[in-house]
Amino acid sequence: MNHYPLWKYLLILFIVSAAALYALPNLYPNVPAVQVSHESGELADTTLGTLKEALQKENVKIQGEEEQDNRILLRFENTEKQLQASEIAKDTLDGQHVVALNLAPATPKWLRALGASPMNLGLDLRGGVHFLLQVDMKAAKQKALNNYVSSFRTSLREADLRRFSVSQDNAQLNIKFRDAESGAKGLATLQKEYADELTFEENADDDDYFITGEISEDALREIQSLAIQQNIQTLRNRVNELGVAEPVIQQQGAERIVVQLPGVQDTAQAKEILGATATVEFRLVDEQNDPFAAAETGRVPVGSVLYYERDSKNPILLKRNVMLTGDRIINANSGFDENGRPAAIITLDGQGASRFSKVTSENIKKLMAVVFIDNKTVIVNKDGEKVRKTIRSEEVINVARIQEQLSKRFQIEGLDSTHEALKLSLLLRAGALAAPVEIVEERTVGPSLGQENIRLGKKSILIGLVLVMIFMLIYYRMFGIAANVALAANLVLIIGIMSLIPGATLTLPGIAGIVLTVGMAVDANVLIFERIREELKNGNSPQASIHAGYAKALSTIADANITTLIAAVVLFIFGTGPIKGFAVTLSIGIVCSMFTAIMGTRALVNLFYGNKKTPSLAI
Repeated sequence: MNHYPLWKYLLILFIVSAAALYALPNLYPNVPAVQVSHESGELADTTLGTLKEALQKENVKIQGEEEQDNRILLRFENTEKQLQASEIAKDTLDGQHVVALNLAPATPKWLRALGASPMNLGLDLRGGVHFLLQVDMKAAKQKALNNYVSSFRTSLREADLRRFSVSQDNAQLNIKFRDAESGAKGLATLQKEYADELTFEENADDDDYFITGEISEDALREIQSLAIQQNIQTLRNRVNELGVAEPVIQQQGAERIVVQLPGVQDTAQAKEILGATATVEFRLVDEQNDPFAAAETGRVPVGSVLYYERDSKNPILLKRNVMLTGDRIINANSGFDENGRPAAIITLDGQGASRFSKVTSENIKKLMAVVFIDNKTVIVNKDGEKVRKTIRSEEVINVARIQEQLSKRFQIEGLDSTHEALKLSLLLRAGALAAPVEIVEERTVGPSLGQENIRLGKKSILIGLVLVMIFMLIYYRMFGIAANVALAANLVLIIGIMSLIPGATLTLPGIAGIVLTVGMAVDANVLIFERIREELKNGNSPQASIHAGYAKALSTIADANITTLIAAVVLFIFGTGPIKGFAVTLSIGIVCSMFTAIMGTRALVNLFYGNKKTPSLAI
């Protein structure tokens, strides 16, 4: 009685040993690091050697180096050396390299070779930056209306209607026809294609026939939802370009996005990239009308838009219809044109390449302009109060004559510097935001504060662990030793599993979940041990009491832990960041405590008392 076969002991030993191995990297602290990547995604084989040589000349010692996933990670002794190395790297490498400050674990190579890495630490433990972004839903709606204007023109022309005009006024779309017959045909065409998205009304007078269209409430909600989701995806792409590990990018409320970048210390670059909404448009130049006359009189010809060239600030008339927009760009790299000036090399997706190939083949020998569009948020004084205002800037950065049919790959010239070429290519490569975003809240957590939080978290876990162990040892004696060993194994299991799960992140609430688990982990043992005491009082033998204690307490333990686990799962599903962190560690702790309390302590008790004739139990 009360005997485990050998394979069970070996299984328990293997599980605990594996957890201990994967928990081991957490003993190595994070150190300041410089991360280097190339905007093209491919690093040259000589880059690491060039960096090491430059750092050696300046007597900057590297504590560790790592080259993987086309990124170089150099570790340093302190932040002073890290900052110095960052400046040297920027001076040594060309403008096509991205140099970022970060914190990296100092895990030994033999552990990394086994796939062991420390737990992902949240912003409150690792340090980094927190941004709360407000999405401009008015701009998203305006963009949708502009798209409808272009789509209406295409749909009506395909229906063989020619004498009409389409305009947009605030939240309305206005379509004007010359007669009622054309208007009725146009209304039928638009209702057939856009009935699910827009509501239409008819108006007529003696000479003209009008149709007004408004976005339905359902369509507006869909536009706002898509704007949020596309912005989240675009921001995630941009963060990946920055090379940040374990970022948190999630929706908060209906119009806001939370971005947390653990380990990031260079906040200026992060703000510039996250908040930027730069994109480009390709338009044909209106060569039949005088742009200077249009700028002087304010009368812009129908079908054209007045812009200004960046360098000379000369006016230029462009066709209203857009040939190609930035959302068709799948890759962009900075480089140089044939004259050695900065340029952005563009690659289009299949649909964009097909469209661009068609329109350029139809307009060979005509002028084409590239319009650079940027949205910037500035603070202005309004009625004595500081108010944030978004300014949209549109400039023509390049005008060239189409010499041949263009397709999937071409380049944008006329950029001011290699830095602008690098920034534009990064933004185009990561994708355009569906609507402008504004940083309404920014918090920076320094590495020193993160280390203090870790220290206090460790202290709370250790104090809780020691107090519980002392209580169990005094109250249950030999059985208390078994419970304490299982409790220590439980903590190792939690840390090991948290280190193995790729998406798991430890935060301060997560530490609270571990502390709570430490207290709860002995509940099962208390139930078992008290049941054994009752069996002994009823006159049962020690071996029978041990067997009955574990057998009869099992259902109670399962019920209690399953109900708590359900509550933890609900917290994870419906909670936000900090609550999710608490729920994850609590859930893992509950599962681990059931394993260690039921199988772990039983194995130890069986080793002490199994198949032995003992007159009494030390409990």
